[in-house]
Amino acid sequence: MEVTLSVATLNELVSWMKSRKASDLMLTSGTPPQFRINGTLEPMGTTDLTPEDTDRLAKSLLTNEQYATLEKERACDTASYVTNVARFRANVFYQRGSVALVFRLIPFEIPPFDDLGVPAIAKEFALLPHGLVLLTGPAGSGKSTTLAAMLDHINSTRHVHVVTIEDPIEYVHAHRNSVIDQREIGSDAHSFSEALRSVFRQSPDVIMVGEMRDLETIQLALTLAETGHLILGTLHTSDATHAVSRIIDVFPTHQQQQVYTQLSMALQGVLAQVLVPKADGSGRVLACEVLNCDSAIRNLIRESQVQQIYSVIQTGRSKGMLTMNDSLAELYFGGIIDQDVALEKSPRPAELIKIFNQHKRR
Repeated sequence: MEVTLSVATLNELVSWMKSRKASDLMLTSGTPPQFRINGTLEPMGTTDLTPEDTDRLAKSLLTNEQYATLEKERACDTASYVTNVARFRANVFYQRGSVALVFRLIPFEIPPFDDLGVPAIAKEFALLPHGLVLLTGPAGSGKSTTLAAMLDHINSTRHVHVVTIEDPIEYVHAHRNSVIDQREIGSDAHSFSEALRSVFRQSPDVIMVGEMRDLETIQLALTLAETGHLILGTLHTSDATHAVSRIIDVFPTHQQQQVYTQLSMALQGVLAQVLVPKADGSGRVLACEVLNCDSAIRNLIRESQVQQIYSVIQTGRSKGMLTMNDSLAELYFGGIIDQDVALEKSPRPAELIKIFNQHKRR
């Protein structure tokens, strides 16, 4: 697709993005716009963007206040929508002295669980009265969409007050059975930790933390999980075991034993996910690892034996647990993904090769 980039509008770019079924759009000077389609970058035309193009598009997207933040902080997050086309999340930043933009498309409609391929236990996690539930995975693995589906399930089945803390707000939730208040970092709160400190006075039942990335935020989330609230949060880890380690490692050494005890009581489950290209090229499919905290898992966390958690997940199928390798193997044996792709996405490829070999010998 060849376009006149010097006059292309933001609305046109997002419309083209949606028509190509791209998940992301990258705009940076010195190269044509790049779509990410099924995980792979594809250029839009052959005309390179100029610094003037990207700066013009940034100014058309950002408010004066946001543009001032961009100039001061050298990066800015926002979310917006193109009428009757799509919502999108954007990060605007400087690279080599010029502005660049990355867009993530967000559908207006929240996909149902069945369409996402999320394990059924995610619905059970959403209906818990209290505790901490973590969604983990690399950037672009669909964590925000799974969280939105969990909140939508809560909204359809429970009469509770939900407070979300996001940077920026992505999926917009209507008030149905539940009241859902959505707070955006920057416009509604200064930081995740500040929003969590004030949420104690907002009578929440469920709190969604868009990103748990610093000590104070994690500490407050654990406290809220212990005091009768359901906390849904995200981390950037490759599997469930590393999610536990990541939380512990945030704290100073002298506090970690106390945090092991606290986490053993608060943690209810971890859902680690990754999107994997399908063998037929028609899109991507979700692979998941599931940790469902039972007494064995809690004892291992309490005793600081995190490295043994994985073996409990391996034998915990009857309790809804699943390893990432078993999920990838099921997709491969079902002809949905290729073996090379499965091994590439596996956090333990040597183990996955053994699973493949055992299956061949049967």
